Amino acid sequence: MNGDIHWTAWAVFAVFFALVTVLGFVASRWRAADLSHLHEWGLGGRRFGTFVTWFLLGGDLYTAYTVIAVPALVSAVGAFGFFAMPYTIIAYPFVFAVMPRLWNVCHRHNYLTLADFTEGRYGNHWLALAVAVTGVLATMPYIALQLIGMQVVFHEMGFGSVHNGSEIALAVAFVILALYTYTSGLRAPALIAFVKDAMIYIFVLAAIVLIPLKLGGYGAVFDAAEKAFSTRGSGGILLHSGQAMPFATLALGSAFALFLYPHAVTGTLAASSGNTIRRNAILLPIYSVALGLIALMGYMAIAAHVPASGNHVVPALIMRSFPEWFSGFCFAAIALGALVPAAIMSIGAANLVTRNFWRPYVNRNMTPKQESTVAKVTSLIIKFGALVFVVFLPLKFAINLQLLGGIWMLQVFPTVVLGLFARWFRSTALLAGWALGMLLGTALSWSVGVKPIYALPGIGSVYIGLIALFANLVLASILTLIMNRGNSDADADQTAATDYEDAVPARS
Repeated sequence: MNGDIHWTAWAVFAVFFALVTVLGFVASRWRAADLSHLHEWGLGGRRFGTFVTWFLLGGDLYTAYTVIAVPALVSAVGAFGFFAMPYTIIAYPFVFAVMPRLWNVCHRHNYLTLADFTEGRYGNHWLALAVAVTGVLATMPYIALQLIGMQVVFHEMGFGSVHNGSEIALAVAFVILALYTYTSGLRAPALIAFVKDAMIYIFVLAAIVLIPLKLGGYGAVFDAAEKAFSTRGSGGILLHSGQAMPFATLALGSAFALFLYPHAVTGTLAASSGNTIRRNAILLPIYSVALGLIALMGYMAIAAHVPASGNHVVPALIMRSFPEWFSGFCFAAIALGALVPAAIMSIGAANLVTRNFWRPYVNRNMTPKQESTVAKVTSLIIKFGALVFVVFLPLKFAINLQLLGGIWMLQVFPTVVLGLFARWFRSTALLAGWALGMLLGTALSWSVGVKPIYALPGIGSVYIGLIALFANLVLASILTLIMNRGNSDADADQTAATDYEDAVPARS
């Protein structure tokens, strides 16, 4: 980038951003309902069918930071950066088996969050609070990373050359996001996701066809990447010995954690039925194909000798490879890839704060309107908190905390997933296991410079989230065995066995 503002790119960007802004406010009238009720504002009334849910979850899970960070990782380390592909593929059998069951229980008991489910399943408010804290803690840096994805786009279009230019543009974009999310709730990102996904697919198809043609074909791209890695003395277009274990465990652990995040749960519970979720588990791998193509842009950037590194690789590649007007279109697609998940993440976190912090500990007798108002205000606070995080704190903080987020979310796996299928674990044992997993996972990651991989003697490098989850399960199992042998009273379980069956009629 030459430091000048690219006005043509900005003009195209502004047109699409204005279109999305209008859609965001119009969404309050889409499938109109009383948005003073939290299940309508925060879950879209649980009425989204297969088509809408596919776009919503796609927009929710495949974010701006995915488009920015995955190719950047591939350009830096090579084949190891492709761990994101198997992890998203592994996630969908998990979704098919687990999430419809969760939907049925939550629909039957009017649960809006995983912490609601935990409170109803175990009758232990401390365990429910632990699940809620974990969700909010893991979500905040995730929202911040969406902002970072937008920030690098603004920088590439020239606002980085203006004093505080990218921060001002970022603030304006998120004020608009905050306003239409407050007004329309989950309906806004659901409607915008149609536009966002269509634009992302156009951008990706253009990139995977036109950029390699300019570079001499994919053979030339891979040759250039392999030569670059050989020169560096690290990385490569194939996994090296010793990378298989960390690659596989990182993919597996990330897959188990993905749909435990509040934004993924929110998008799933907004579906109209368990069968809608099953159909999406079959259709969503289409996005994984797109993700693999996006990752290849990391190699293209190497072959094109893009003078950028880290998060700036993809925006710089776009500006170098396309006319300025189409670059503006691509940047708008990436920005929308930030707005949609950021909106859903803030709504998911707001649902947790409202249902599992505010209602039990501040105002037990909230009316539906008060509950909805608290969630709306909380979503605003969360968005602006993330904005302050990005503007005033070093980028490394957000990235490090997001790496810890997956490790943390895995620690609610025994409580939620095993709680759906088994009635054996004691809630106090699960709480102790959660605490051990959180402490151990954080400590191990911190000891290696806040990275996700830890070398175990005799085994090799393993994803820290799985190490912590193993310790979590061992402790929870031992304590449960001790409690059961002591013949103490069974934990309160307010969810009868029949509630786990698919008793709710399916709706498309």
